[in-house]
Amino acid sequence: MKLGIIGTGNMGKIIIEAFIESKAISPSHLHITNRSLKKAEDIKEKYRSVNVVHSNEEVISSSDLVFICVKPHDVYDVIQESKKSFTKDKCVVSITSPVSVDQLQSLLPCSCARFIPSITNRALSGVSLLTYGSQCSDKWRRDLTKLARNISTPVEIDENVTRVASDIVSCGPAFFSYVTQRFINAAVEVTEIDQETATVLASEMLVGLGDLLKKNIYTLPTLQEKVCVKGGVTGIGISVMERELGDVFEKLFEATQEKFVDDIEGTKSQFGV
Repeated sequence: MKLGIIGTGNMGKIIIEAFIESKAISPSHLHITNRSLKKAEDIKEKYRSVNVVHSNEEVISSSDLVFICVKPHDVYDVIQESKKSFTKDKCVVSITSPVSVDQLQSLLPCSCARFIPSITNRALSGVSLLTYGSQCSDKWRRDLTKLARNISTPVEIDENVTRVASDIVSCGPAFFSYVTQRFINAAVEVTEIDQETATVLASEMLVGLGDLLKKNIYTLPTLQEKVCVKGGVTGIGISVMERELGDVFEKLFEATQEKFVDDIEGTKSQFGV
């Protein structure tokens, strides 16, 4: 299978590196382009047999499966400019949540899908979110799921949970990275620990926590029960969090849902559906 990537920004680059390093795809079977070719050329410097081409049309004509890794408001233009190149046998994949598979199908005759990645996929870990269009063939459903499994745990989702699932999977690493940084900074400010030591301890704690969950040794509630001994220090800390966090996460999801509505309106005005 030949794979094409249109857009080699942050997520496009992560997908390319993950697919190559997992050996899901040979670099020589990869055709990539970017508005600024320098970014694509930088990837070729690392993976010499990757094919850098000068236009979206070249990527599409050279590929069986095409990932469109551009900003939501640019997806429509990419498709319109190259619509004739998307023959029925191909599969086109958007990685952005505001563009639905129905919108892709409204313009294209080929199989259409959405693949929402996570930065954790760069470590060949975490989840990727898949949504398939009604005209997506069984073959492409199997092939894309298999491809995603090389770098992640693929989870198929319905359209109505796209934003919240993306918040958890794609935005979650940034959210919890921020919380962890605040945790570290507070430790440094309140106690005598230095920044470097606190960062190492917190980072390794998170890695260990992930291993516990991955191996199904504990669930989140049972882990808290094991650590939170009655009358102990952990219980005191949990009490502070319960009191001070309040509805911060409810407000977070409300804010991201509101932004998502705005983004959807933007793509609807372009696609007309």
